[in-house]
Amino acid sequence: MSATNLSNGNSSAPTPRKASDKLNTSSSAGPSVHDASTLSDVRAALAALHVRETVITDRLNSLISSQADLSRELGRLDLLRANLGSQVIATRSISNGMLSSAADTAGRLSSRVKGLDLEKDRVQQTLKVVEQVAELKACVHGVVGSMGAPQDWEAAAGYISRASKVPEPIIRGGFAASMVPSVEVPDAPWITLENAKESLCGLFLREFEKAAKEGDGAKVTRFFKLFPLIGRGDVGLDVYGRYVCQGVAGTARATLKASPGDAGNRDGFFYANALTKLFEHIAQIVESHGGLVERHYGEGKMVKVIERLQMEADVQGGIVLDSWSDERGVDRKLTDAKSYPFSFLVQSFLTPQRTLTGTPRMNSPAVGGGTNPRDSEDEGVDMKEVDGLLSEISVMLGRWSLYSRFLAGKCKDPDTPEDAPLSIPEVVTKSNLSRKISAKLATPYNSLALFFFRRSVEKAFQLDESPTGLSLSLSKPIDANAPYIISAVDDVMYIMSAIIQKALSTSQREIIASVIPDVGRVLGGSDFIGMVQRRMRDESYPQPVVSGGLPPENKIISFIVLINSLDVAKDYLARIITQQLGASPDQPNGTALPNPLAASFPFEHDITFVTTTLKNLNSTFSLKTSELISDALRVLFAAVVKPRLKPVLVEAFRDADYWRSEDELSEMARLNDEEEDEVMDRVQRRFEHGWDALMKPIARLMTAKTFTALVDLTATDLSKSLEKRVWSYSGKTSAYGAIRMERDFSGVVSTVSKGNYSVRELFARVMQILMVADMEDEEWEEINGDDSGDGIEWVLNEDERRRARNLVKT
Repeated sequence: MSATNLSNGNSSAPTPRKASDKLNTSSSAGPSVHDASTLSDVRAALAALHVRETVITDRLNSLISSQADLSRELGRLDLLRANLGSQVIATRSISNGMLSSAADTAGRLSSRVKGLDLEKDRVQQTLKVVEQVAELKACVHGVVGSMGAPQDWEAAAGYISRASKVPEPIIRGGFAASMVPSVEVPDAPWITLENAKESLCGLFLREFEKAAKEGDGAKVTRFFKLFPLIGRGDVGLDVYGRYVCQGVAGTARATLKASPGDAGNRDGFFYANALTKLFEHIAQIVESHGGLVERHYGEGKMVKVIERLQMEADVQGGIVLDSWSDERGVDRKLTDAKSYPFSFLVQSFLTPQRTLTGTPRMNSPAVGGGTNPRDSEDEGVDMKEVDGLLSEISVMLGRWSLYSRFLAGKCKDPDTPEDAPLSIPEVVTKSNLSRKISAKLATPYNSLALFFFRRSVEKAFQLDESPTGLSLSLSKPIDANAPYIISAVDDVMYIMSAIIQKALSTSQREIIASVIPDVGRVLGGSDFIGMVQRRMRDESYPQPVVSGGLPPENKIISFIVLINSLDVAKDYLARIITQQLGASPDQPNGTALPNPLAASFPFEHDITFVTTTLKNLNSTFSLKTSELISDALRVLFAAVVKPRLKPVLVEAFRDADYWRSEDELSEMARLNDEEEDEVMDRVQRRFEHGWDALMKPIARLMTAKTFTALVDLTATDLSKSLEKRVWSYSGKTSAYGAIRMERDFSGVVSTVSKGNYSVRELFARVMQILMVADMEDEEWEEINGDDSGDGIEWVLNEDERRRARNLVKT
C-alpha cells in the first residue's frame, strides 16, 4: 500500500523523470564507451557514467526520505476520516430523533394559525356587512325622514349618495332585506331608494326649471349640484345644457335683432362682431362653469356640456352666416369675380406695335383703349366691397380659430403632456357650423382673395408709372429717389403683404394652403413677372435703331428700371416673409427669432406646413426673378456695355510699347516733355477715364445688386479680352516691358474691382500669366521644381505656364 501511495500520490514524481530524461539526453550526447578508440576516451566515458550515477543516487535518496513523511500524513488522514464518519452517524441520529418531532409541531401550529386567520377574516367580513347594512338602514330612514315634513332636499340627496357607496349585492341581499325594513319603511331597501331617486329627480327638475325661468342663479346652482348625488348626473347635465343654451340663443337673437333705426349697424363688421359675441359667450360659460361641473359631476363631464353648447352654436352661428351671406350678396360677388375677364392681362399677351416713346400706361391694351380703362374694367365689380368682404371673412375665420383652439384645450385629455400639440376635437370637426364655415367663409375667401390680388396686379400695371427725370448723362441731376422702379412694384407688394397678413390672421391651414400658392402663381406666373418680361421684350428692349449703333437712351433707361423693379420686388417679398416668420434679414447670420406664427397655428403640424408654404413662395419667386434678371443683364451687357467697352480698351492701350527698355522709355518721355511716371500710368488713367464714363451713368441708375452682377459679367468678358491681348505680346516684350505690362493690367483690374474686391478672382488667369512672365530665373526654377507649387493655387496648366515664361523676348 505504501508503494502504491508513493507512486500515485507524490506530485513531484514526474519531475525526477523529466530530469532523468534530460540526463539521458545529455549523457548520450557525451562520449560513449562503445565509440572510444583511445584510453582517454574510455576515461572520459567512465567519468560521465560516475556523474550520472551520482545524480541518480541523490534523487533516489530524496524520494526514499520523503516516503516516510508521506506515509505519516496519509495515516493522519485515515484517522480524521474515521472520526468524521462517527460524527456523521451521530448527526443523523439527532436529526431523526429530535428535529422530526419539532417539525411536526411546527406544521400543526401553522395549520391552526391559518385557521385562525380565516376565522378572523370571516368575522371582519361579517362585521363589514353588518356595518354596511346598518349604514344602509340609516340612509334609507334618513331619506324617508328628510323627504317628509322637513323637506331637506340636500340631506335627502346626501343620504342617497351615502347609500350608493354600499355595494349593490349587499343592498339586494337577504340580510338587508330582513334587517332594513321597518314599520315606517316596510319596502325592501333598493325599492325605497329607487323610489326616492325618481321622486327627487322629478322634484329637482321642476325646481331647476322654475329657478331658470325666474332667473334665480343661486337656486339654479343649488339644484344643479344635487343631481349627481342621487345618481342622475346625466339628467342634470342635460337640463343644465338646455339652460345655458337658452341663454346663448337669447343673447344671439338679441344681437342680430336690429331696429330700423339701427340698420346702419349691419354695415362693416356687424356680423363678424355677432359671431364673435356668440363664441365669447360660449367660452365664458365653459370657463366660468367648468369648475363647478368638474367638481360635482366628475372630471371630463364638462365635455358633454360643451357638446350641447356646440349644437346651439351650430344653430345660432348658422343663422349669422346665412344672414351675412344674403345681405352681403356673397354668391353674386363670387359669380362676378369668377366671370371677370382680366382684359388688360389677356391683351398684354399680344405683341403691341413698338414705338420709340415711353410705355403707354393709360393707353395700354386694355378694353377701352384711349379712354379711362376703369370705365369698362371695374364694371360690375367693386374692389372696395371685395376688400371689405375679405376683411370681414378673415375676422370671422380668426374668431373661429380662437374658439376652436379654446375648445381643444378644454377637451384635451388630462393625461396628455403639456407640450404636446393640440388636436381639434371631434365636437368641432364634426359640427354643422364647421361645415358651414368651410362652405360660407373659407371657399369664398379663397376665390375672392385670388381675384382681388390678380385684379390688383392688373390695376397696378394699368396705372403704372416709371420714374421721370432719369438720364445717362452725369451732368444732369436726378430728382427721383433710388431705387428707380416702376410704381407697380410698390403697389403689388403692398397688396401682396396685406393679402398674406389677412390669410395668416385667419389661422386656418386650409386658407394658407390655397391663398399663398395662388399668390405665388400670380407673382411668378404670367401676371407679374410675365408682364415685366413682356415689357422688357416688347417695349424696352435695348435694340439699336441702326446697325452698329447704340440703343436709344430711353430704351436703356426703361430696361434698367425694369431690372431694378424685379430686384426690388424680390427683396420686398423676402423681407415680408422673413418678418412674418420672425427672422430679420438685417441681423447677422440670419438670426432667428421665436416664430410669431406658432401661437396662431397650434394644431399638430400646422406651423411646419405654414412655414414651409411661405418659404416655398419666397424661394420660387426668387428663383424666377433671378433667372429673368440674369437674362436681362446679359442683354444689357451685350447691347450697351460690350459695344462701348472695346473702344475703351483700344484707347487705353493705344501706343502701348512694351518692347522698349527702361532707357528707351526714359528717352522717349524726355523728347515728348513728359514725366516718366506719367508715361507709366498712361494706360491706367485712360482706362479709368473710359470705364467711369461707361459704367458710372449705369451705376447711378441700377440697384447695388444688379450693378454688381453686371460688373461681374463685364469683368468676365474683359478678362478674356485682356488674356488675348497678353498672348498677342508673346515674344515681343522686353523684361522691363513685362513689368510695365503687369503694372498696367493690375491698374485695369483695380479700376474694375473698385468697391468689389471679389471681382479680382475673375482676372486670376491674366495676373498669373504676367506673374510667371516677370519671375526671375532662380525663382521660376524653384517654383517649377517644387511639387507643392510653393503655396500657389494655379489656374494655368503646365503648358500655359511655359508659354507665359516665353512671353519676354530673349
